[in-house]
Amino acid sequence: MLKIEKESLLLKPSDFKPANKRFEIIGVFNPASLRLKNGKIVLYVRVAEKLINWKKGNYVYSPRCVSNGKYKIKLDKFKKSKIESSSRGGFRFKDGTLRLKFISHFRRVFLSKDGFSVESIEQKPCFYGTKNDGELGVEDPRITKIENKYIMTYVSLSRFDNISSSYALSKDGLHWHRRGIIFRHQNKDVVLFPEKINKRYVAFNRPEGNFNFSSPHMCISYSKDLEHWGDDRSILLSKECWDASRVGAGCPPIKTKKGWLEIYHGVHPKCGYCMGAALFDKKNPHKLIARGPCNEPLLCARNNYEKKGWMPNVIFPTGIVEENNKILLYLGGADKVVAVKEIKINEILKLLNKRCLIK
Repeated sequence: MLKIEKESLLLKPSDFKPANKRFEIIGVFNPASLRLKNGKIVLYVRVAEKLINWKKGNYVYSPRCVSNGKYKIKLDKFKKSKIESSSRGGFRFKDGTLRLKFISHFRRVFLSKDGFSVESIEQKPCFYGTKNDGELGVEDPRITKIENKYIMTYVSLSRFDNISSSYALSKDGLHWHRRGIIFRHQNKDVVLFPEKINKRYVAFNRPEGNFNFSSPHMCISYSKDLEHWGDDRSILLSKECWDASRVGAGCPPIKTKKGWLEIYHGVHPKCGYCMGAALFDKKNPHKLIARGPCNEPLLCARNNYEKKGWMPNVIFPTGIVEENNKILLYLGGADKVVAVKEIKINEILKLLNKRCLIK
C-alpha cells in the first residue's frame, strides 16, 4: 500500500451555507486545484445541494438553472403519476428518463501555501450551471495550466445534452470564460495534459454508453484547438485487475523523469472507489509503460470520512499540486467531504510495474 507522508480532512458540508433556503448541502467534494501567483492554493469545490421538499401533494419537483447570468434556480413540476421509481438522488419517469433531486455548483476555497490550512471559504457559487450550459448542474472540475492560460474541464448536465464534458478558460485562475461542450454522450473524467505534445493538446477521458463490449475505461484524445478532438484510443482497459469494472482519470497528469504519471480512480469489487496510478510515454502518451499492482489498489478508503458518506467507501482524486518531488492530492471522500494527502512521487513510481500491463 502507498505511503502517505501527511493527510487531513479539509472540508465538510457544515463548513458551507446553502445557496438557497429550499436546499440542504449533502456533499462538498471532488475539487479542482491550482496554485496562484501569490503561492497560495485555491480549490474549486463541488457543492451538491438537495431540494428539501422535493414532493408535495400529487407532484414532485426537480431543480434547473434558468439564467445565463446570475445563479437562478427554477423548480420543474411533474405529476407523481408519471414517476416509475425514486431514489435518494432522483426519480425515473415511466419513459425511462431521469431527473435529479439535487444540483451541483462550484465554490472557491483558499488555502495556505502548504495546502493544509483553510484560510477562507466563499459562501456563494462562483461557477454554476446556466440556461445554455449545465442547466441541471456542473460537477467534478479539473484544472490544468497550459502555457499562459488555465483550462477547467467539468461535467455539464442538461435535458438535451445529457451527461457531457465542457471546458472554460481563464487568464488568472479566478475569472472564467465558458467555451462549451468538448466531449458528449456520457464522456466524463476529462483531464488535460499540462503541455502540448507534437503541437496538439492531449486529454484523458472516459466514454460510457448504455451498451458495452467492455467495461468503462480510460481513453486518450488529441486536438489542435481544444474544440475538435479525435485520434481516440483506449489506453487503460483492465480485464483481470482490481479495477476491472470501471476506470477513469483522476487528476491532470504530471511529467516525471520516467514519463507521464496519471493518478486515476477505479472500482474495487469489495473496497469501492480506490486510487491507482499509471505511467505513460513522454513523447507518445498513448503508450502505457507501467501501472500499479493488478491485485490491489495503491490506496483505498481507510479513514472514517472516506468510508461513511453519501456514497460509502470512496476516494476520488481530482486535484493535484506538484512541488519538490511531492504532490498534494486533493480528493473527494465518500461523496461528502474534501481531504488532502501529501505523497512523494518516488513512492508512487516504485510501486508501478511493467509486468502488470494487459497484453
